[in-house]
Amino acid sequence: MNTEESYAVITGASQGLGKSFAENLAKKHINVILVSLPDQNLQKLCQELEDTYQIKAYYYEVDLSINENVIKLTKWLNASFDIYILINNAGLGGTKKFTEASSDYINAILQVNVAATSLITHQLLPNLLKQPKAYILNVSSMAAFSPIGFKTVYPASKTFIHSFSRGLHEELKDTNVFVSVVNPGAMRTNADVCERIEKQGFLGKLTLLDPDNVASYSIRQLFKKDSVIMVNPISWLIMKILPIWIKLPLMTQAIKREIEA
Repeated sequence: MNTEESYAVITGASQGLGKSFAENLAKKHINVILVSLPDQNLQKLCQELEDTYQIKAYYYEVDLSINENVIKLTKWLNASFDIYILINNAGLGGTKKFTEASSDYINAILQVNVAATSLITHQLLPNLLKQPKAYILNVSSMAAFSPIGFKTVYPASKTFIHSFSRGLHEELKDTNVFVSVVNPGAMRTNADVCERIEKQGFLGKLTLLDPDNVASYSIRQLFKKDSVIMVNPISWLIMKILPIWIKLPLMTQAIKREIEA
């Protein structure tokens, strides 16, 4: 496939796993379009990718928690580019007592994790279907496989992403668009995240992943057409073996330690 004029779209691309996805694709000489919040140095990152890997890189700064913004983004993408890879990586987490969470806090998680992922996929799918072959990779989480106290909304949103991805994969399996979902655990995205995870105790430290490794493995498995990508075998084993009545309080206690610390 000639991909000289085709592009990969990555949301949440300014740091952490999204940035690692961008760098990994650029290394493979794939043109990229990076999407993230304003003032995240996207222009600088695009320039670095172009200079280092001799690819084309564009960027779009937007708050994906607002539906109108999502529609404007996808209209621009469809009007300007042939897209053959979509990586829905943007997501909001957070650790908070539900009683102390504001309505804006809850709405932002649902809008970015659930609504934006669904809308972007829906709006870009006709573009993807026009390509000789195309890929969608949705970033879920190990949290999709268990509810967790003090993170009540986030795991539920990731359960949606996992279910949405599996259903869409089945719906599109006879087309040129391959759909996959990756379920990483906690990652060393920045110092604040590492500090919070380590406060969860042994379990948190045990499952902490490097975003570059996650991105590299995920892209490799995506191109191998692995529809459910499990990055951390330890986390996956724990989730598979432990019944809900054990893992729910276990994980909730770990998050509670993070809050108390």
